[in-house]
Amino acid sequence: MSEAVIYTDGACSGNPGPGGWGAVLSYGSVVKELHGGDRATTNNRMELLAAISALEALTRPVRVDLYTDSRYVLDGITKWLPGWQRNGWRTAGKQPVKNLDLWQRLVAAMAPHQVTWHWVKGHHGDPGNERADELARLGISEVLR
Repeated sequence: MSEAVIYTDGACSGNPGPGGWGAVLSYGSVVKELHGGDRATTNNRMELLAAISALEALTRPVRVDLYTDSRYVLDGITKWLPGWQRNGWRTAGKQPVKNLDLWQRLVAAMAPHQVTWHWVKGHHGDPGNERADELARLGISEVLR
């Protein structure tokens, strides 16, 4: 199975407010950059959409090292998800899971791949994270045009 490396980031100008997401995918010598945005959203939704969009862009099953600076995304997928699914998409406090539509879409996007999740400290000089952040900010600027 081939391997891909993905860096993702989300950004919001106000929270909620206009937001953007960015992703950098590396597959062998090929690098693909993706970005998008929404005029009215939250930072957490943009962080999720960055990971979803990157995984959905993969054209065949691969092993993926996915880097995010979002503890919300990382903890959600690696710690909270099994309990949410077991509890009918409710939190430990019996409340509906926020951003359910995106969490379910992320689960589906991950299904064909072997994804290993990594946390990277944002705005700390990691080239992949810095580029994903630039792309997320580009997403914001494009929705504000």
